[in-house]
Amino acid sequence: MSLTASGRDIDVFNGDADGICAVHMWRMAFPADAELVTGAKRDISLLKNLNAASGDNITVFDISFDQNVPSIRRLLDAGAAITYFDHHSAGSRFEHPRLSLHWDEHPKVCSSILVNNALEGRYPEWAIVAAYGDNLTDVARKWAEKIELSEHQSGQLCELGKLLNYNAYGESLADLHFHPALLYAEVSQYKDPFHLIGEASAFRTLQRGYHSDCLYLNSLNPSETGKDAILYILPDQSWARRISGEFANQLAADHPLKSCAVIVPKANSAFVVSIRSAQPDQLPANIFCERFETGGGRRGAGGINVLPASELDHFVRQFFQYFSG
Repeated sequence: MSLTASGRDIDVFNGDADGICAVHMWRMAFPADAELVTGAKRDISLLKNLNAASGDNITVFDISFDQNVPSIRRLLDAGAAITYFDHHSAGSRFEHPRLSLHWDEHPKVCSSILVNNALEGRYPEWAIVAAYGDNLTDVARKWAEKIELSEHQSGQLCELGKLLNYNAYGESLADLHFHPALLYAEVSQYKDPFHLIGEASAFRTLQRGYHSDCLYLNSLNPSETGKDAILYILPDQSWARRISGEFANQLAADHPLKSCAVIVPKANSAFVVSIRSAQPDQLPANIFCERFETGGGRRGAGGINVLPASELDHFVRQFFQYFSG
């Protein structure tokens, strides 16, 4: 695969582990002084403020296609070429001569796996980091065994993936330890993730922050439980917004037979919701979340970016009805 550019290179990526690892792998294979467009985990309409001209090359990683369709069409109409890697729902996908879409919604796939596949398996360690960060633990372990990593090495990549993912959660960039563009800038200095783990100051900062935030979880109790589902409402605190995604992943690991919802207050009398489905094939998280105006995601994990307080009780009833019958 080769790329030629007569205009600008622009990389658009989710600020979580999957997005950062995906763009890192791509730029290791195809170095370019690309402009970066990214944000916090829930900032998924990243293409709406992007302008492009004929000859520009836009590469998108781990951003919902459905949430950006008008912007994608506008950029294509302007003459840009778009290469798109994603695993979220894409019911509105379409074909275009300047659109190269690498998409798969299988619950055992993440965007970095799609990038690594496109690169013919060149960077499996980074795909493993992303898979761990995206809570695809079984997938990551199998890949680690395939390339003969030790259990200790696999554990190191697991921690890195979780920490990169942890940094992406917050109501605004002010909640994050690092702006995702700055975190990517540090990650991009390392071809080997084990060197990053051993040397990068950002890794130590995220370690300290994560362990500090996790201390608050010891006092939490579920707000409501059902036979096949469990729901937590966290307090209106920065630590709760930062830890919410990894807390949802941990709940899914601790309660593999229960679907989980983690709800965090945000500004303007609203909530943000993270959901993990225990039965992604039979009860996809994204299908449930799409019942709500700002909901979406993928089969195993979904979310609602803005749930008005007036809809909270309705959401709780719908959640337990959907996931617990």
